[in-house]
Amino acid sequence: MGCSAIMGAAIPGFFVSSWFGMLLWGVIAPKFGVVTISYVESMLITISLWIVVAPLAAAGKGKWFKK
Repeated sequence: MGCSAIMGAAIPGFFVSSWFGMLLWGVIAPKFGVVTISYVESMLITISLWIVVAPLAAAGKGKWFKK
C-alpha cells in the first residue's frame, strides 16, 4: 500500500476518532464527576496518543511481522 493511501485513511481516521473520543468522554465524565471535553481538546488528546503509539507500533512491526 502506498504512502498516499495510508495518509488518505489516517486523516479521516484522526477526525473520526477525535469525535468518538469526545462523545464517549461526554458519556463517561459525569459518572466520575469530571468535566466534559470539547472537540478541540479531544483532537489534542488523540494526536498526543497517536504520537506516543506510532513509534511503538513501528518498532513492534519489525519484531513481530518479519517476512
